[in-house]
Amino acid sequence: MITRERRAARDIRHQRLRRQVRGSAERPRLAVFRSLNHIYAQIVDDETGRTLVAADSRGPEFRGRAKSGGNIEAAKVVGELLAQKAKAAGVEQVVFDRGGYQYHGRVKALADAARAGGLHF
Repeated sequence: MITRERRAARDIRHQRLRRQVRGSAERPRLAVFRSLNHIYAQIVDDETGRTLVAADSRGPEFRGRAKSGGNIEAAKVVGELLAQKAKAAGVEQVVFDRGGYQYHGRVKALADAARAGGLHF
């Protein structure tokens, strides 16, 4: 019950953002989700409803590169992993969907690392 109440404001902000942000085949959407212990990012083509690339702080590629999955260092690693996978899949331009979160901290670190890895948004 408390979790639902706590998430309600973020869900409203996310729905407001999703009215504007739409991914396509040429420019898919980079969606971010963060929890207390982990951070997740995926690149989605909204026209077909397919996830093209995904990276998170729980995967085997992540282990050993950061101590924890819920901090800024982990977000940077996930952003780098996502950019590498996107390049391999042929994706260079994306639309950034911050998921209703403030563009600050872990979300900003992930976005900056993805940009440094070669994604354009």
